[in-house]
Amino acid sequence: MKRLVRVLRTGLLPYTKSLVLQKTLSQHVLNGTFSNILVITEHPPVYTIGIRTKQYTIQDEERLKRLGAEFHKTNRGGLITFHGPGQLVAYPIVNLKNFQPSMKWFVCHVEKTVIDLCKKYGIEARTTADTGVWVEDRKICAIGVHGSRYVTTHGLALNCCTDLNWFEHIVPCGIPGKGVTSLSEELKEKITIDAALPKFLQSFSDIFGADIDDFNAEETKNLLNSIS
Repeated sequence: MKRLVRVLRTGLLPYTKSLVLQKTLSQHVLNGTFSNILVITEHPPVYTIGIRTKQYTIQDEERLKRLGAEFHKTNRGGLITFHGPGQLVAYPIVNLKNFQPSMKWFVCHVEKTVIDLCKKYGIEARTTADTGVWVEDRKICAIGVHGSRYVTTHGLALNCCTDLNWFEHIVPCGIPGKGVTSLSEELKEKITIDAALPKFLQSFSDIFGADIDDFNAEETKNLLNSIS
Protein backbone atom coordinates (compact mmCIF):
# COMPACT_ATOMS: atom_id res chain seq x y z
CA MET A 1 0.00 0.00 0.00
CA LYS A 2 1.38 3.42 -1.01
CA ARG A 3 1.40 6.26 1.51
CA LEU A 4 1.30 9.90 0.51
CA VAL A 5 4.22 12.07 1.63
CA ARG A 6 4.02 15.82 0.97
CA VAL A 7 7.36 17.47 0.22
CA LEU A 8 8.06 20.94 1.60
CA ARG A 9 11.04 22.63 -0.04
CA THR A 10 12.21 25.54 2.10
CA GLY A 11 15.42 26.61 0.39
CA LEU A 12 18.12 27.99 2.71
CA LEU A 13 16.63 28.13 6.21
CA PRO A 14 18.25 29.14 9.51
CA TYR A 15 18.52 26.17 11.84
CA THR A 16 16.46 27.82 14.60
CA LYS A 17 13.59 28.34 12.16
CA SER A 18 13.81 24.70 11.09
CA LEU A 19 13.24 23.66 14.71
CA VAL A 20 10.13 25.83 14.92
CA LEU A 21 8.95 24.52 11.56
CA GLN A 22 9.39 20.91 12.64
CA LYS A 23 7.47 21.54 15.85
CA THR A 24 4.64 23.17 13.89
CA LEU A 25 4.48 20.48 11.24
CA SER A 26 4.71 17.61 13.73
CA GLN A 27 1.63 19.03 15.45
CA HIS A 28 -0.17 19.12 12.10
CA VAL A 29 0.76 15.48 11.49
CA LEU A 30 -0.27 14.48 15.01
CA ASN A 31 -3.61 16.23 14.56
CA GLY A 32 -4.15 14.65 11.15
CA THR A 33 -4.09 17.93 9.19
CA PHE A 34 -1.38 16.31 7.08
CA SER A 35 -0.55 12.62 7.01
CA ASN A 36 3.21 12.74 6.35
CA ILE A 37 5.63 15.52 5.42
CA LEU A 38 9.20 15.48 4.12
CA VAL A 39 11.00 18.78 4.67
CA ILE A 40 13.87 19.40 2.25
CA THR A 41 16.13 22.20 3.40
CA GLU A 42 19.64 23.60 3.60
CA HIS A 43 21.16 25.48 6.53
CA PRO A 44 23.69 28.27 6.96
CA PRO A 45 26.77 26.99 8.86
CA VAL A 46 25.73 25.52 12.20
CA TYR A 47 27.06 22.92 14.64
CA THR A 48 24.42 20.92 16.49
CA ILE A 49 24.61 18.40 19.30
CA GLY A 50 22.12 15.74 20.29
CA ILE A 51 20.88 14.57 23.66
CA ARG A 52 24.23 12.88 24.41
CA THR A 53 26.47 15.97 24.45
CA LYS A 54 29.61 14.01 25.37
CA GLN A 55 31.51 16.73 27.18
CA TYR A 56 31.08 19.65 24.79
CA THR A 57 31.70 22.65 27.04
CA ILE A 58 30.80 26.31 26.82
CA GLN A 59 34.41 26.89 25.73
CA ASP A 60 33.93 24.47 22.83
CA GLU A 61 30.73 26.25 21.92
CA GLU A 62 32.42 29.65 21.88
CA ARG A 63 35.35 28.29 19.84
CA LEU A 64 33.01 26.96 17.16
CA LYS A 65 30.99 30.17 17.07
CA ARG A 66 34.17 32.13 16.38
CA LEU A 67 34.51 30.17 13.14
CA GLY A 68 31.37 31.90 11.88
CA ALA A 69 28.88 29.12 12.62
CA GLU A 70 25.93 28.94 14.97
CA PHE A 71 25.74 26.32 17.75
CA HIS A 72 22.58 24.60 18.97
CA LYS A 73 21.57 21.85 21.36
CA THR A 74 18.71 19.62 20.17
CA ASN A 75 16.57 16.70 21.32
CA ARG A 76 17.59 14.40 18.47
CA GLY A 77 19.71 11.29 18.81
CA GLY A 78 23.38 11.35 17.90
CA LEU A 79 26.30 13.54 18.91
CA ILE A 80 27.84 16.63 17.36
CA THR A 81 27.63 17.30 13.64
CA PHE A 82 27.78 20.16 11.17
CA HIS A 83 25.16 21.49 8.78
CA GLY A 84 25.94 23.95 6.05
CA PRO A 85 25.61 24.97 2.41
CA GLY A 86 25.89 22.12 -0.08
CA GLN A 87 24.34 19.63 2.33
CA LEU A 88 20.96 18.08 1.58
CA VAL A 89 19.04 18.08 4.86
CA ALA A 90 15.83 16.07 5.00
CA TYR A 91 13.42 15.99 7.93
CA PRO A 92 10.78 13.26 7.54
CA ILE A 93 7.88 14.30 9.75
CA VAL A 94 5.77 11.22 9.41
CA ASN A 95 3.24 9.32 11.47
CA LEU A 96 4.76 5.88 11.89
CA LYS A 97 1.26 4.43 12.30
CA ASN A 98 0.97 5.02 8.54
CA PHE A 99 4.07 2.86 8.00
CA GLN A 100 5.41 0.67 10.81
CA PRO A 101 5.06 1.86 14.44
CA SER A 102 8.75 1.31 15.14
CA MET A 103 11.59 3.83 15.42
CA LYS A 104 14.06 1.04 14.66
CA TRP A 105 12.21 0.33 11.41
CA PHE A 106 12.17 4.04 10.59
CA VAL A 107 15.90 4.58 11.14
CA CYS A 108 16.68 1.46 9.11
CA HIS A 109 14.62 2.78 6.19
CA VAL A 110 16.26 6.21 6.38
CA GLU A 111 19.62 4.44 6.13
CA LYS A 112 18.42 2.30 3.21
CA THR A 113 17.20 5.43 1.41
CA VAL A 114 20.66 7.01 1.53
CA ILE A 115 22.38 3.76 0.55
CA ASP A 116 20.03 3.43 -2.43
CA LEU A 117 20.76 7.02 -3.47
CA CYS A 118 24.50 6.42 -3.29
CA LYS A 119 24.07 3.29 -5.39
CA LYS A 120 22.47 5.43 -8.10
CA TYR A 121 25.78 7.31 -8.25
CA GLY A 122 27.84 4.12 -8.26
CA ILE A 123 28.98 4.69 -4.67
CA GLU A 124 29.03 1.67 -2.36
CA ALA A 125 27.71 2.93 0.97
CA ARG A 126 26.82 0.96 4.07
CA THR A 127 25.86 1.11 7.70
CA THR A 128 28.19 0.17 10.55
CA ALA A 129 27.99 -0.13 14.31
CA ASP A 130 28.26 3.66 14.32
CA THR A 131 25.31 5.82 13.31
CA GLY A 132 24.92 7.23 9.84
CA VAL A 133 25.83 5.99 6.37
CA TRP A 134 29.44 5.36 5.46
CA VAL A 135 31.72 4.94 2.45
CA GLU A 136 34.46 2.75 3.92
CA ASP A 137 35.46 4.70 7.08
CA ARG A 138 34.16 8.05 5.83
CA LYS A 139 30.71 9.28 6.83
CA ILE A 140 28.72 10.61 3.90
CA CYS A 141 25.42 11.09 5.74
CA ALA A 142 24.64 11.87 9.37
CA ILE A 143 21.40 10.58 10.86
CA GLY A 144 19.75 11.74 14.06
CA VAL A 145 16.04 11.39 14.70
CA HIS A 146 13.46 11.95 17.40
CA GLY A 147 10.06 10.36 17.90
CA SER A 148 7.08 11.37 20.02
CA ARG A 149 3.68 9.67 19.93
CA TYR A 150 4.79 7.90 16.72
CA VAL A 151 5.52 11.20 14.92
CA THR A 152 9.13 11.66 13.82
CA THR A 153 11.25 14.81 13.65
CA HIS A 154 14.86 15.62 12.70
CA GLY A 155 16.36 13.28 10.12
CA LEU A 156 19.41 13.15 7.88
CA ALA A 157 22.13 15.37 6.44
CA LEU A 158 23.72 14.17 3.20
CA ASN A 159 26.94 15.82 2.10
CA CYS A 160 26.57 16.72 -1.57
CA CYS A 161 29.09 19.50 -2.21
CA THR A 162 29.62 20.55 1.40
CA ASP A 163 32.85 22.30 2.42
CA LEU A 164 34.29 19.44 4.47
CA ASN A 165 36.79 21.74 6.20
CA TRP A 166 34.06 22.63 8.70
CA PHE A 167 34.28 19.09 10.08
CA GLU A 168 37.98 19.49 10.94
CA HIS A 169 37.05 21.54 14.01
CA ILE A 170 35.03 18.76 15.67
CA VAL A 171 35.06 15.01 16.17
CA PRO A 172 32.20 14.31 13.75
CA CYS A 173 29.37 12.52 15.55
CA GLY A 174 31.77 11.88 18.43
CA ILE A 175 33.64 9.11 16.62
CA PRO A 176 37.45 9.52 16.76
CA GLY A 177 39.59 8.26 13.90
CA LYS A 178 36.85 8.41 11.26
CA GLY A 179 36.53 10.87 8.41
CA VAL A 180 33.79 12.53 6.42
CA THR A 181 33.11 12.61 2.71
CA SER A 182 30.55 13.83 0.18
CA LEU A 183 29.05 12.81 -3.14
CA SER A 184 31.32 15.36 -4.81
CA GLU A 185 34.42 14.10 -3.01
CA GLU A 186 33.73 10.48 -3.93
CA LEU A 187 32.93 11.23 -7.58
CA LYS A 188 35.56 13.95 -8.03
CA GLU A 189 32.98 16.25 -9.57
CA LYS A 190 30.56 18.76 -8.11
CA ILE A 191 27.21 17.21 -7.23
CA THR A 192 24.80 19.90 -6.08
CA ILE A 193 21.74 19.50 -3.90
CA ASP A 194 19.54 20.26 -6.91
CA ALA A 195 21.21 17.47 -8.85
CA ALA A 196 20.95 14.92 -6.05
CA LEU A 197 17.43 15.75 -4.88
CA PRO A 198 15.40 13.98 -7.61
CA LYS A 199 17.39 10.80 -7.02
CA PHE A 200 16.93 11.16 -3.26
CA LEU A 201 13.16 11.58 -3.57
CA GLN A 202 12.94 8.53 -5.84
CA SER A 203 14.94 6.48 -3.34
CA PHE A 204 12.75 7.70 -0.48
CA SER A 205 9.61 6.81 -2.43
CA ASP A 206 10.90 3.33 -3.30
CA ILE A 207 12.24 2.45 0.15
CA PHE A 208 9.29 3.81 2.15
CA GLY A 209 6.66 2.69 -0.36
CA ALA A 210 5.35 6.23 -0.58
CA ASP A 211 3.85 8.49 -3.21
CA ILE A 212 5.59 11.87 -3.33
CA ASP A 213 3.70 15.11 -3.91
CA ASP A 214 5.03 18.66 -3.45
CA PHE A 215 3.27 21.40 -1.56
CA ASN A 216 2.36 24.09 -4.07
CA ALA A 217 3.91 27.57 -3.96
CA GLU A 218 1.04 29.13 -1.98
CA GLU A 219 0.96 26.32 0.60
CA THR A 220 4.74 26.55 0.98
CA LYS A 221 4.60 30.30 1.46
CA ASN A 222 1.85 30.02 4.09
CA LEU A 223 3.68 27.34 6.05
CA LEU A 224 6.95 29.28 6.03
CA ASN A 225 5.15 32.53 6.95
CA SER A 226 3.67 30.74 9.97
CA ILE A 227 7.14 30.46 11.53
CA SER A 228 8.47 33.91 10.64
